[in-house]
Amino acid sequence: MFIAPMLLEQREHPFDDEGCLFEPMIDGRRLLVSLERGRVRLYTRHGIEVTSQYPELHQVPVAGGADAVLDGEVACFDAATGTFAPERLTERFRMRKPMQIREAAVRQPVHFFAFDLLRCDGADLRDLPLERRKEMLSGALEDSRSFSKLPYIDGDGSAFYEAMAGKPFKGMAAKRKSSRYVGRRDGSWQKIMRYRYANVAIVGYRKHHFGWLVAHDRKIVGLLDRDVPDPYRQAFGGVSREIATGEDRDYVYVKPAIAARVRFRDWTADGRLRMPEFLGFAD
Repeated sequence: MFIAPMLLEQREHPFDDEGCLFEPMIDGRRLLVSLERGRVRLYTRHGIEVTSQYPELHQVPVAGGADAVLDGEVACFDAATGTFAPERLTERFRMRKPMQIREAAVRQPVHFFAFDLLRCDGADLRDLPLERRKEMLSGALEDSRSFSKLPYIDGDGSAFYEAMAGKPFKGMAAKRKSSRYVGRRDGSWQKIMRYRYANVAIVGYRKHHFGWLVAHDRKIVGLLDRDVPDPYRQAFGGVSREIATGEDRDYVYVKPAIAARVRFRDWTADGRLRMPEFLGFAD
């Protein structure tokens, strides 16, 4: 059974609130796990069934084998680096050959972190407050090799956020204890992301659609193509021809004379910026 997931609104800074629960945000993908009459189905946040992608999640450790719908995050973890491996998870998601999927389930298994219980033993729990659903999740789901309940704390979000520094979480979720589960974005659930920051040189621009090619330490690390305000685009466009050095079918290349300040989620395994955001021109 697919249930439209509740989504988080973004907030810039951590805060304290005794009316909220605070959770670490796993660097993975949203997943709903449905167990109905002994049959497991797995769904993405968009309702796409991906049951065959993750055979290691087919044994759901729900007490008594009761029907249930769990909301959470699926992730791959790299034990060698002590971090989550979103690129590996993307590989798993894209696999189609059954043998390849079975081998990957052994070589690079995923893990499901449950943070909500939406149905249990035939009862719809979405109108219950989150605090009560958390209590029921604790009693219904047993931790196993492939399943865990996501930890959380009450009230002290600022200290919790700071404690995550240097740990492999992409941010913190703040959820009101009284919140009902609604299948849309709602302000009673918020996310505060952890970012890295860097100055990057603009070394080219895309010909046919907006996008600045950027480099860090003389290596191409990504493309800035979203959320750049028009005044900055126009300012760069006014000097781009003067600093152009060459072109190919897709790009015009320029001298690295203009730097941009960006924030981003992390570095990818191949040394590129994950989800970069433009903050302004750097001094």
